[in-house]
Amino acid sequence: MRKTVLNMQVISNQRLNKDHTLIELKSDIPLEGIVPGQFANILVDKSHNIFLRRPFSIHQVDYKCNSIVFLIKEVGDGSKCLSNSLVGETWNVILPLGKGFSIPENKAKVLLVGGGCGVAPLMLLATILHNAGHQIEILLGAKSAEDLVELDVYSKYGVVHTTTEDGTHGTRGFVTDHPVFGKAFASFDKIFTCGPEPMMRAVAQKARLSNIACEVSLENTMACGYGVCLCCVTDTTEGHRCVCTDGPVFDIKQLKWQN
Repeated sequence: MRKTVLNMQVISNQRLNKDHTLIELKSDIPLEGIVPGQFANILVDKSHNIFLRRPFSIHQVDYKCNSIVFLIKEVGDGSKCLSNSLVGETWNVILPLGKGFSIPENKAKVLLVGGGCGVAPLMLLATILHNAGHQIEILLGAKSAEDLVELDVYSKYGVVHTTTEDGTHGTRGFVTDHPVFGKAFASFDKIFTCGPEPMMRAVAQKARLSNIACEVSLENTMACGYGVCLCCVTDTTEGHRCVCTDGPVFDIKQLKWQN
């Protein structure tokens, strides 16, 4: 689908916990060919203090209903305004933006690793991988049990593992403390990850040492989404690249993290 500016109507607003909300929007223009890992830039027009659009990963797409879902975590005024939207309101959205995850051509055993609000793009990815017949395991990390969202939905697509820093759900610690990062790690054909950069660096290092293909979705300030404002430039093995256009998904071989 080509980049398009759309006025989309809010058709549902589901509060998952004190910080996370699922917002579903309906489009009058057919949605098609959206790649997991792509994002949208959303205008926050209810605030007089916010001038730049806010980037959000595309969480799920329903092509039959012609609707799209965003997982919104309240971290500032922009996300708070959006999460408090009422059914019937209109959002001005630019989508789909960026480069998404690449789906293995042959049947593969894959591991999806998400931390914090980085779980957002993994739902659509899990859906696509599942429909393509891949074997999926999903590892989700959070500070505590109340911060884990949609575990029942993720479990429809693969085996779900969890870690929490306080030990209230799953393994105590970070995602790299989970037993899946032990001997079983070598059984995966590919790793996909999104979340805090220290977490992704640790996952990428383990994948590199195990000689496993790995893609990461970088989080950055993506004000325009077109590679014009240069707010999201990152250094790669191919020189400086804009995360919003050359990413947000990168193969770890493109990044200089190993150094």
